[in-house]
Amino acid sequence: MDLLEKRPGAADEAIAWYGVARASDWASLSDVRRDCPDADLVGHVLIFNLRHDRYRLIVRVSFRMKTLFVKALLTHKEYDRQEWKRWA
Repeated sequence: MDLLEKRPGAADEAIAWYGVARASDWASLSDVRRDCPDADLVGHVLIFNLRHDRYRLIVRVSFRMKTLFVKALLTHKEYDRQEWKRWA
């Protein structure tokens, strides 16, 4: 199932995030935070807050390879369960 079909309330911000990420040249967390100040890095996973902390966008990052892989779009409640850390 498409991530945005499951979370229609996050669609506009997720699409806006995609535009920023696609145009970026992020080489480190500090670069990411210039565009997304509340982003966090947990291991090799970037976490972005969408819709004023209502959703968490979890993205696998390789700064060296300049790649991002969207892994999940979770509600705050789902994120707090920390099940995502098993595959992050």
